[in-house]
Amino acid sequence: MFLRVLPLLRARLIRLRTDSPKTCQPGDLTLVLPSHSPLVELARTVGAGTAANFADQVDADARFPHEAVTQLRAHRLLSCYVPQSLGGHGASLNELAFMCEELGKHCSATAMVFAMHQIQVACLVHHCHDDRHLKAYLAQLTQNQHLIGSVTSEVGVGGDMRSSVCAVDVNGDEFTLNKNSTTSSYGAQADDLLVTARTSPTAPSSDQSLVLLAKGQFTMEQTGNWNPMGMRGTGSAPFKLTGKGLTSQIMSTPFATISARTMVPVSHLLWAATWVGNAVASMTRVKSFIKQQARSNPGSLPPTALRMAELAPSIQLLRTSYRYLLTEYESINADPTRYDELSTIGYAVRMNNLKLSGSQLIVDIANKALQICGVAGYKNDSKFAMGRILRDAHAAALMVGNDRILNSNANMLMILKGD
Repeated sequence: MFLRVLPLLRARLIRLRTDSPKTCQPGDLTLVLPSHSPLVELARTVGAGTAANFADQVDADARFPHEAVTQLRAHRLLSCYVPQSLGGHGASLNELAFMCEELGKHCSATAMVFAMHQIQVACLVHHCHDDRHLKAYLAQLTQNQHLIGSVTSEVGVGGDMRSSVCAVDVNGDEFTLNKNSTTSSYGAQADDLLVTARTSPTAPSSDQSLVLLAKGQFTMEQTGNWNPMGMRGTGSAPFKLTGKGLTSQIMSTPFATISARTMVPVSHLLWAATWVGNAVASMTRVKSFIKQQARSNPGSLPPTALRMAELAPSIQLLRTSYRYLLTEYESINADPTRYDELSTIGYAVRMNNLKLSGSQLIVDIANKALQICGVAGYKNDSKFAMGRILRDAHAAALMVGNDRILNSNANMLMILKGD
């Protein structure tokens, strides 16, 4: 079935992209919801197939989801956000979010790896401008389907992404850098890297650049283990990074701008989308459990069905809150005259609120689902097992710690005018 469906989806994808849906009129393909786009259908197929089949093994062994990522590569989904003019699919951020949801329904680690890779792609797409080198890199990405890792964490900065110890050391048209990261998700599997670093050895810690390192230009020495409670397949171990390249690989846009306009908002939006997928997985188990209860006593509604009804609004709240902000972000990002809105205090607070509320909601949803399924959900060898979902959900509040975000919001709210 899997093999029969994929060629049809690929053919439909090619047909739709060739038709350039962004220029279509009402009544044709522009009205196709992202949930029904060919890209999302491909992600749905990979999620329900390969990702689901290996999710428990990935979790048990705390290993990278090689099989699912190989499938994403095979369908050229790692470059789907690259504009069509550079050979990509030209996906919208809406489509990326729906793809994260679909993968998250089956394997949180696969969804998060996909999301974090696409965040790096978005940084390059939004801020490459007319840079010949960066555009050439994006065009190559559509062919080589390289996985891009992010190295923003660092020993000595206390988890502050907007501060670096590492510095770019330029000599002529080349540079070198050395970085001691606290966590580098899928660092051992990443082909290429985007690295934050001070603009020079004498620059202050907040004067940062985002630097692209391609395969063969860096070495990474793992300095610790990765054996966490949840999100075990992301391989977020600490590494020592040594890299060198050409100065053309240092993005010209200051990292402060890239962070405010793209990295932070896109991260929070795509992370929230993966959490929705996780929440849907919780609800799927709950429904299945209650239906089994109902079959044992036909004609009556199991008492747990009321608890399921109580769970549904939380999932709806999580989904609608991120989609509302996603629509707002896409609207602003499509209009260069509104870019400054992404750097305002009010916008930063709203995006932080999405991360704070979403990371709490997903834990609440997974925990309530466990309570509904009871012992059947508590047992790891049950078809209603909630263990992996619940453990993955707890990672949401720790990815950029909520206390750090609350502290940032507290400072911004003190000077924010209005609500």
